[in-house]
Amino acid sequence: MSKSITARRLTAAVLSVGALTAVLTVPAGAAEHRPHRPDVQITDVQYDSPGRDDRSNRSLNREWVEITNEGRRAVNLDGWTLRDEDGHRYRFDNVRLAGRDTVRVHTGLGRDTRTDLYQDRRHYVWDNRSDTATLRNDRGRFVDDESWGRNRGGRR
Repeated sequence: MSKSITARRLTAAVLSVGALTAVLTVPAGAAEHRPHRPDVQITDVQYDSPGRDDRSNRSLNREWVEITNEGRRAVNLDGWTLRDEDGHRYRFDNVRLAGRDTVRVHTGLGRDTRTDLYQDRRHYVWDNRSDTATLRNDRGRFVDDESWGRNRGGRR
């Protein structure tokens, strides 16, 4: 009879440990399915160039999108794209964004630096009323977007 009681107690202990393990692993598994915030993000957009929209290079360059690497490691943006809803596309060429660093992508003409890139356009890209700036990696996968106006949900 003592073997039977010992076996039942052992079985109960094993089942209790199994149930406890299942309860503890469910939250960990659920945490893996939370949306991951990418290290590289669109952190700010100046879509309405301050002052008159006279298409001067100065005005064009006061329209920009800010991209930030929130991670610690540098990210190679070579081949990444920044696009608006009308299909205007800027392709990053030979750009390395250091960890915790930011770069502004201006619309007009200019000389690229570590902190400022230029699309070299002679017309505005970002719609003042509503638009979406979408950032994709070199494989065309969605990284981040920022919307304003009527389409604030963005497109992926």
